[in-house]
Amino acid sequence: MPALSRRQLTVLALLTVVWGLNWPVMKIGVTGFPPLTFRALSLWLGLPVLALVLRAAGMPFAVPRAHWAALAWLALFNMVLWHVLIMLAIPQLSSGRAAILGYTMPIFSAVLGSAFFGQRLAPRAWGGVAAAALGVLLLLWYEFSQLGGRPLGVALMLAAAAFWALGTQMLRRSSLPVPTLTLAFWMMAVSTLALSLLAVGFERPAWHAPGTATWGAIAFNAVLVFGFAQPAWFFLVRGLPPVASTLSVMLIPVLGVFSGALWLGERLHWQDWAAMGLMVLAIASVLWPQRAPSPARAGARHGRDVTP
Repeated sequence: MPALSRRQLTVLALLTVVWGLNWPVMKIGVTGFPPLTFRALSLWLGLPVLALVLRAAGMPFAVPRAHWAALAWLALFNMVLWHVLIMLAIPQLSSGRAAILGYTMPIFSAVLGSAFFGQRLAPRAWGGVAAAALGVLLLLWYEFSQLGGRPLGVALMLAAAAFWALGTQMLRRSSLPVPTLTLAFWMMAVSTLALSLLAVGFERPAWHAPGTATWGAIAFNAVLVFGFAQPAWFFLVRGLPPVASTLSVMLIPVLGVFSGALWLGERLHWQDWAAMGLMVLAIASVLWPQRAPSPARAGARHGRDVTP
């Protein structure tokens, strides 16, 4: 478990706030408005914001043709499937519970990494995964009795989390010779095209002018989510091992739950408070510095005599 740099911690803190608050914001945005169209509009407005950031940073836009296929696969699993599935699920679930289900991603990531990518996890990492899993179960306590009435929303969010986990593993292991911001821009461009085509194909008869609240949610997503949070996440993923980057964002669903309770009147129970402690424990399993081994222990590990 590597220690996070000050820059990574700052990015993580800002990312947590933006993504955590965005769950009730998205719920407001899709209330009475076609969800795929909402996401497509957010992407169309967010793409030029990210382009301006890219140009201001002096980074190239070009991606070598030989890497276009790899870029498309990364975009599919990291953004397209995630955005399509969560936008179809959010209208069926409370914002807090949607956030909780979406952030089962670290559990899927750990299992996929261990099963298919040869990733060996330390006991502390598995402890963090277990704490996060228990936190999810606690937060879903009052949802279990209602799953029979809305199984599709739950299934869509879990599928989105699994695809996001796979995309995170793929992105961490990718060798595309392009800056993270460039990669984020083109993955967002692919997602914009895909969401736009789906919105035209399935939601065109339901199109109408967005209201004030919907426009506010679209602006929040365009500027803060796609202009900052999405590339910030890719920055963390490319710089940290998958388990560190995934478990470190487990405070986001907690913030989503409590902001949904504050803004939308979603009811909280004791399980919510207990789960917050477990999420903090999962985060600590990643962010708490490991104690360096003593010289004697290190020498014994390598078969050396370290006595003076």
